[in-house]
Amino acid sequence: MKKLFFLTMMVAIFAASSVFAQKSTLRDAKRSLGSNDLNEARTLIKQAAENAETANDPETWKVFGDIGNKAFDNERTNQMLGKQANDQVMYDGLLESYLPYLKADSLGELPNEKGRVRNKFRKDIAGILKANHPFYINGGVFYNEKQEYSKASDFFETYWNIPTLPMFAGQKDAFLIDSTYQTIKYYAIITAIQAKDHKRALSMLERTANEPFIENSAYKESDVYELMASEYMNLGDSTKFVETLYKGAERFPQNGYFSGNIVNVLVRQGKNKEAIEYLDKAIASDPQNPDYYRVKGALFSENKDYKEAENQFKKSLEINPDFESALEGLAVLYILQAQDIKEKTATMSDRKLQLENDKKTVEFYQKSLPHLEKYTNLLKARSAVNTEIDSALMKLRNVYYNLSMMGVDKSAELKQVEAELGL
Repeated sequence: MKKLFFLTMMVAIFAASSVFAQKSTLRDAKRSLGSNDLNEARTLIKQAAENAETANDPETWKVFGDIGNKAFDNERTNQMLGKQANDQVMYDGLLESYLPYLKADSLGELPNEKGRVRNKFRKDIAGILKANHPFYINGGVFYNEKQEYSKASDFFETYWNIPTLPMFAGQKDAFLIDSTYQTIKYYAIITAIQAKDHKRALSMLERTANEPFIENSAYKESDVYELMASEYMNLGDSTKFVETLYKGAERFPQNGYFSGNIVNVLVRQGKNKEAIEYLDKAIASDPQNPDYYRVKGALFSENKDYKEAENQFKKSLEINPDFESALEGLAVLYILQAQDIKEKTATMSDRKLQLENDKKTVEFYQKSLPHLEKYTNLLKARSAVNTEIDSALMKLRNVYYNLSMMGVDKSAELKQVEAELGL
């Protein structure tokens, strides 16, 4: 009995000494923090954070956060005093403080044995996070410039998160939720995309789509849905891609990205009739959108219904005479008809019919020219990429060449185009 009592006492003494040792480690970490020995403080606090006796103590995590915040404050003070500051140490400390502060606050919100919540750290943590909030933008910019996009996204997303924390619930004026705040959401998403972390980017896109949108100079609300659709494609989720297109088209009927891609999906599925029906609905809701008529023109052209295709391209250009893709589409439509007639002529033996067809061929080539020339000039005026301009010039070369071969002298124009193409 005495032996059992002795062993029980030894276990109790050992347990008490273990708790005391870990509490001592926590105190030592605080002492090192106070003397600005941050490396020693980090080593000690990690021991306390990993030990069962102190891992659930809010103070452990408060001190952990304070160490990162101290590193930030040290370099920030140097910066304000015009001294040499280590930006990486400064911003790493800022980010280092965030998650431990959240854990300290969440542990502090747990009720004690009497069912009471006495979170003695919340006020201090909330004050620090509020004061540090703007600097998370700087940290994101710093790592973005270093092309460390995942870490840049961490900073931008933290800036986004802080005003939404429970500790600020009910404090409407705690943060200025303005266009800058909305823009930083976009930066968080874009840097996640640049880091090729598509699941993370999608999660943030879905989140921002469900939050109030504030007008800003960086992006439009419809861009969120465009990016979402693109990210689903990057992940190979065609079902979600199409769902997002329809959702975007419903919310932003004037945005041609969604309707255009929906039509492309339907065409790839061999559903040209459904594609035209969809466009008719889109036109009914937004009759002044030139792209809808342009796409219809392309579909009718593909089906070799050239007359209806011409009508649609012309409707598009009535709305916007400088609509490049409609100008190109109409020009190509006439070229296709000219080429079709040329191919038929080559199989004819009746000279009279050949001459009649040659006349029609020339007419179609000539009809294409004003649209094709205007399209090319518009590309040059806006300094389009060389591949776009060269493609337009090659079409012009084809038309000038064929007209010259059929008795319409376009030799000067042909020579100029070939010179531009380096031929």
